[in-house]
Amino acid sequence: MTAVTARVPAKVNLQLSVGPPGADGYHDLVTVFHALALFDEVTVAPADTDSVVVSGEGARSVPLGPDNLAARAVAALVDAVGPGVRDAPGVAIEIRKRIPVAAGRAGGSADAAGALVACNELWGAGLSHQELGEVAAKVGSDVGFALLGGTAVGLGRGDRVTPALAAGAYHWVLAFAAEQLSTPAVYAACDRLRAGRAGQSDAGGEADHPGPPQLNTALMAALRSGEPAELGPLLSNDLQPAAVSLLPRLRQALAAGREHGALGAIVSGSGPTCAFLGRDGTHARDLAVSLAGAGVCRTVATVTGPAPGATVISAAAAGGPGTRPAGPEAGRPAGRP
Repeated sequence: MTAVTARVPAKVNLQLSVGPPGADGYHDLVTVFHALALFDEVTVAPADTDSVVVSGEGARSVPLGPDNLAARAVAALVDAVGPGVRDAPGVAIEIRKRIPVAAGRAGGSADAAGALVACNELWGAGLSHQELGEVAAKVGSDVGFALLGGTAVGLGRGDRVTPALAAGAYHWVLAFAAEQLSTPAVYAACDRLRAGRAGQSDAGGEADHPGPPQLNTALMAALRSGEPAELGPLLSNDLQPAAVSLLPRLRQALAAGREHGALGAIVSGSGPTCAFLGRDGTHARDLAVSLAGAGVCRTVATVTGPAPGATVISAAAAGGPGTRPAGPEAGRPAGRP
């Protein structure tokens, strides 16, 4: 086989509840992931040396060396199955991006999941979906969900992922900011804001001492109903105040979305992308036009969810007829059942 291409989705966090930092500095999370039909494509091919090439949305901001998450995923897969699995000294990774970089959409994690799925196919490693998930957990917090797709609950650092019962399809508008936000900076700002409020409570103000995060059962019930009007008001993100404090223009974008009738408006993950839930496809398109006209973001996109996780969409065999056409009939999920 000479090359394999995988398609991987962006995500939005319908709930992101953040506990206090632990002794290791990491925060316990409870989150509800939702994969969106906005995809990167990752192609891997045998090569004399390892390399990463990135094109498309935000390509210049993506590291090309060993710090690239897709490259780290390939290294983790080799560690898991042994170097003998490779049929060449290196692997060439080509990433074609549509998911914005450093935008709270887990694009780097998606690319890592794509590299895992594609190399599993390229090398005939034969890892099951569960086994790929175990490798993914060693690469990054959101990589496991990018493998799974759909709608799922994430615990711990978001790396313990369980599919969620969810009905229906949802129509979203994504508003992309011109700026980027660093995830560690947003978590640090969240801790500072909470510490400030805790200090006020010690002086007689309102208490803000977060305990262990809890799953929002009302949100899960809304997902099972499949009704966007029930889901919209329940969207929540504990990192949103921190993201807004670092990038105050996000407040304008959120307000504009609500003003133009979004059922729900939220900063996605650590930001700075804002996600708005529409009633249906027509409403989402109208909302996108209104947000673009309001000048509160760099660009907008309409997408649907949930979307499938990392999926092989083409594979070219040496001496064979070439690449299979991409499309729903050609795609197949990662790993064995």
